[in-house]
Amino acid sequence: MTVLTTTDSAAKAEELARGAVEARLAACAQISAPVTSVYHWRNAIETSEEWQVLLKTTEDRYEALETHLLAHHDYDTPEIIATPVVRGSAGYLAWIAAETAEQA
Repeated sequence: MTVLTTTDSAAKAEELARGAVEARLAACAQISAPVTSVYHWRNAIETSEEWQVLLKTTEDRYEALETHLLAHHDYDTPEIIATPVVRGSAGYLAWIAAETAEQA
């Protein structure tokens, strides 16, 4: 599963990425920057520069990852979108599962 979120600075993106990986909620996080987002917010159309964070995790760890992102994100309503992985190399998917396994 991949989970996408955005934030308004490179430093915040790295903090979200590093925190999720350190907590073993994601095996890997990639930061893409910057992107321009255009959206409705509070009855206006806004345009802002944002950094995307793409996190690799498992379906079993999604809820904990979402909770972590909500707790550490400074947006009122952060983008958190999960997309299932339809196919992937067995070795890579096994690595994600091993890296995100809950520790005893």
